[in-house]
Amino acid sequence: MPTMSLQTLSLRALLFLGLWHTGRRSLASAPELQHQPKKIAVVGAGIGGTAAAYFLRQEFGAGVKIDVFEPGTVGGRLATVKIGDYEYETGGAVIHPLNLHMKHFIERLGIPPRKDIPSKMAIFDGKELVFEESNWFIINMLRLLWRYGFNFLRMQMWVESVLDKFMRIYQYQQYGYAFSSVERLLHAMGGDNFLTLMNQTLEEAMMGEGFSQVFINDVVAPITRVNYGQSVRINGFVGATSLAGADSGLWAVDGGNKKVCAGLLYNSKSELIPARVTSVSVKVRPSKTGNTASFYEVNYLGESGSGHALYDIVVIATPLHQGKSEITFPGFSPPIPSHYPGRYHQTVTTLIHGKLNVSYLGTTEPASEFSVSEVLTTDSKGCVINSLSALNPVHIPDGYKQRSASHTKVWKVFSPKPLTQEQLETMFLSYDTVSETPWLAYPAYRPPHRKTPPFILHNRLYYLNAIEWAASAMEMSAISARNVALLAHHRWHQQAGKIDQEDLHMRLRGEL
Repeated sequence: MPTMSLQTLSLRALLFLGLWHTGRRSLASAPELQHQPKKIAVVGAGIGGTAAAYFLRQEFGAGVKIDVFEPGTVGGRLATVKIGDYEYETGGAVIHPLNLHMKHFIERLGIPPRKDIPSKMAIFDGKELVFEESNWFIINMLRLLWRYGFNFLRMQMWVESVLDKFMRIYQYQQYGYAFSSVERLLHAMGGDNFLTLMNQTLEEAMMGEGFSQVFINDVVAPITRVNYGQSVRINGFVGATSLAGADSGLWAVDGGNKKVCAGLLYNSKSELIPARVTSVSVKVRPSKTGNTASFYEVNYLGESGSGHALYDIVVIATPLHQGKSEITFPGFSPPIPSHYPGRYHQTVTTLIHGKLNVSYLGTTEPASEFSVSEVLTTDSKGCVINSLSALNPVHIPDGYKQRSASHTKVWKVFSPKPLTQEQLETMFLSYDTVSETPWLAYPAYRPPHRKTPPFILHNRLYYLNAIEWAASAMEMSAISARNVALLAHHRWHQQAGKIDQEDLHMRLRGEL
């Protein structure tokens, strides 16, 4: 990793060591204000919805009732499956060391990170391994230098420069600033540079920075394929997010990343309602003062039939897109669409308990010596899979060691379509268990960037998943959850000065 500037280090140290251990409401949130909302609904109990419940509790205090609607399992796209004696991650798998919200969550909840098991990576072009990591760092660096010059080091520096701008959002949020649109939030992070990245492909952005086409095809494309199942023609911002996901120091949660969602839900003292929300509409009711008050009626369908309830504030934390949601919004003016433009990209996760056929990868290395645990693939016609990786359980037992490919173990394959029997038999010498999970995991990212859906659907109706059209990741959902909670708070209490304000340093000087 390139050396960070002292200024960057001090900012990160301040954010992480100082402010993130407080666990209390943001410095700029007002003390208990009169006339708090009585009831808030959150629709969806994935990382976005459960983080929203957690942050809404921080902003509005103990008096408000928070209901979280979820027809499926808590965790959403964070999920595990049991094979044999162990559970394995099938959904969102890795967290970046600079993801401060996720770090804060596990510290607050008392959940440890998973033990780290060293791994080796290789790149497969459909016929053979074009790159295989050595156990020796210096040999890896020499190979990369020989083949790609300084492209690899420059890529790390480029990603670091994007991350440094990205980190600004934590300071804005710590001081209670919120943004009314994804574009404004991105602009606060990285100025026009981030908006430009959204409107060009990763390939265009990197070619513009002087990276070679060979490097983009051989190294960058395999990373975007494993992280987003898509080529280097995704937008530059989500592409940079994807490349950050290839950094060192990535981690996961002991027992499965979905444990964070369950922990946030418990910590927020919310009520989980196991039901599917079918519609949200506005209802006007008389109030004690003789005036009228407006509420949102949430209609839902649970195991015991249909029901409805009135709420002061509603947060939609599930994607309003074809195949992801069937919530309607009758009677709104202007109308709120039940589906926004664009589509979600399918990635199929297949877990196979079996013995890998290493000759499928074109290697002559004996299986007993093949210790690669992560195989990425290039964007070539011969590649029917996006990646192949040896999985470790979500909880690493004492004495556990990653074994060579000559042993039967659990492998995870990402592919755009379900694997056929023939493909499985080509890839594996033998297998006894196959578990297949089709995910509409993240948007299909095709620049130029259309205007993202709004965070604010109506006066007190918010849409958390708008952020995914910039980039889909656990931390992006947590950032959006914090932003939506702050937006809901400031708009309820008419604190317009806390919304869509940039130049944080100037403002802080005035406040302090």
